[in-house]
Amino acid sequence: MESMVTLNSLFGGIYEGKKVLVTGHTGFKGSWLVQWLHMLGAEVYGYSLDAPSNPNHLALIKVEMKSIIADVRDLDTMTKYFDAVQPDIVFHLAAQALVRASYDDPVETFSTNVMGSLNVFEACRKTKSVKAIVTITSDKCYENKEWIWGYRENDPMGGYDPYSASKGCVELLTSSYRNSYFNLNTYNKTHNVLLASGRAGNVIGGGDWADDRLIPDMIRAASQNISVNIRNPKATRPWQHVLEPLSGYLTLGWRLLEQNVSYAEGWNFGPEASSNLSVEEVFNISTNHWDKIDAVFNPNLAEHHEANLLMLDCSKANKLMKWKPVWDINITLAKTIEWYKAYYNNNEIQTLQNINDYVSSAQKQRVIWAI
Repeated sequence: MESMVTLNSLFGGIYEGKKVLVTGHTGFKGSWLVQWLHMLGAEVYGYSLDAPSNPNHLALIKVEMKSIIADVRDLDTMTKYFDAVQPDIVFHLAAQALVRASYDDPVETFSTNVMGSLNVFEACRKTKSVKAIVTITSDKCYENKEWIWGYRENDPMGGYDPYSASKGCVELLTSSYRNSYFNLNTYNKTHNVLLASGRAGNVIGGGDWADDRLIPDMIRAASQNISVNIRNPKATRPWQHVLEPLSGYLTLGWRLLEQNVSYAEGWNFGPEASSNLSVEEVFNISTNHWDKIDAVFNPNLAEHHEANLLMLDCSKANKLMKWKPVWDINITLAKTIEWYKAYYNNNEIQTLQNINDYVSSAQKQRVIWAI
C-alpha cells in the first residue's frame, strides 16, 4: 500500500535523504518510528535486541531498512556500527520499558537504561556525522507526588520503582552530557551535536504485545475469548496514540537538525487533559469497539507499588514548539482496537493507514509539522 498523502514535505522535509539511526527499532514505538521515517524518505538504520514478542510489529510491517541485532550495553559493537553507518541523527528508544519487570530484575533495568544510554551518547560523541540526538525517557522520570496537576520539564527527577528511577537517571545523564560534551555555549566551535530528551505518557496503538500493559493484555484475552485480570482499575494515566509522541520526537529532531540550540532541552509530549483517564474508563470505552473484550477487576493482584495518578503538563511544547496532540482518547482507542481486530479477524495490518489518517487529521488541524 502506498502513502495516500504527501509525506516527504512533513517536518520541513528535513528527513528526506537523511541517515537516521533508531535504537530499539524492534520495539513497539521503535517499529512505528522506523515505518514513519521510511515514509518520510529517510535512510533508516536500527540497533536493537531481537523483537520482544511474537507476533511483533516490525516483522508484520516489513519496513525497508538496515539493522543490527545487538545490545546497547555493548559499547564496542555499538561504536563500530555507528561509525559504519555515519548517521545524521540518532533516536534513542532502546530500553527495558516495563515497571513490573524492573522489580524482577533491577540490575538489567538500570544497566540497560542508564549504561545503555551512556553508550549511545559515547558512540555519538565518537561519530563525526552525528548532528542531533533525541533520547526518549518517560513521564515516570519525574518524582511523583500524586498531585492533581501535570509535571513540567523543570520539576525534579525521581522514581519510586526501578524502572521510573532508571528513567530519572537517564535524564540526569542527558543533562550531564549536554553540559560536559555538547554544551550549547560551544556549539559549532568545539562540537556540532545538539542533544534533547522527550518524555511521553502511556502510549497505545496497534502492534504492541508486551506483557503487563493494559491494551495488549485486553487484546490477548479477547483473542482467546477469556477475561483479562485488571489489577489497578483506578490508576489514572495520560493515554495517547503512539503517533502522538512520535510526532513530537520528529518535530524535536527537525528543529535540532536545523541547528536551533533552543530546542536542546527536555520536552513533554502528552495528551490533552481529557485523555487522562483511569484504567477502568479506558476499559469501558474499549468494550464499545470490540465485544470480545471482558475483564475481572482484581486489585489483589497488585504485587508492587505503582503510581495511582500521573499526568504531564505539555505547555512548553504547545507554546514554544507549536506541537499539539491530534487525536483525542476516543479516536485513539477506536484506531487502536480496530488495528487489532483487523489483524486477528482479517490478518490485515493497518499501520500505514493509521499514519496516513493521522497525518491527514494533523493537516486539517494545521499542526506545525504537517503544513
